[in-house]
Amino acid sequence: MTVTLGYAMGGPACTDLDDQVAELCAAGVDSRRIFTDRHPGPADKMRAGLVALMSYARAGDVVVVAALHRLGRTATEVTHTVADLEARGITLRCLRSGLDTATDAGRMVAAVLTDLAALDA
Repeated sequence: MTVTLGYAMGGPACTDLDDQVAELCAAGVDSRRIFTDRHPGPADKMRAGLVALMSYARAGDVVVVAALHRLGRTATEVTHTVADLEARGITLRCLRSGLDTATDAGRMVAAVLTDLAALDA
């Protein structure tokens, strides 16, 4: 059974996090299935919400984010997260950019990001 999950990462201003959660809910994500990180801090600090999402998500699920950059604090982190989702058969939808890895164009973008992540490995 496909499950739609959401993820939001806030910065120092928590209103940004609240806005992202509202966007996800407006896009049809059940608020009980939205994982969040309020203010994750430095790049080396673990984000419990993202870790929980990645542990919970299964092949066939859909992960929705307001914007692609919410999946990480660095380009490397974002590309690795996208590559991990793709490798596990989890669809990624980004509301603001329109990226959807369930489409041919979205899979092409994910493939490029996966290749970029491999360069950093």
